[in-house]
Amino acid sequence: MKIRKNIAVSDSGFLFNPLTGDSFSVNPIGQSIISSFQEKKSDDEIIETILSEYRIDKNTVEKDLNDFKRMLENYKLID
Repeated sequence: MKIRKNIAVSDSGFLFNPLTGDSFSVNPIGQSIISSFQEKKSDDEIIETILSEYRIDKNTVEKDLNDFKRMLENYKLID
């Protein structure tokens, strides 16, 4: 996954799509996932990072990551 080139991403978790005028704000985990996409990390690497930083089980992380990716796709923020 990668963030579309036209999407502006701030360090504070703010995303802006200049084509639609839509803006979005993500929480710290969302910021970490977006940064991981920009670094071209795999889903497994993203999952391992989240598991090492938060007290959560792997199944929940996998489900939440897939839900987050679907949401980003729905808003046309990722390719």
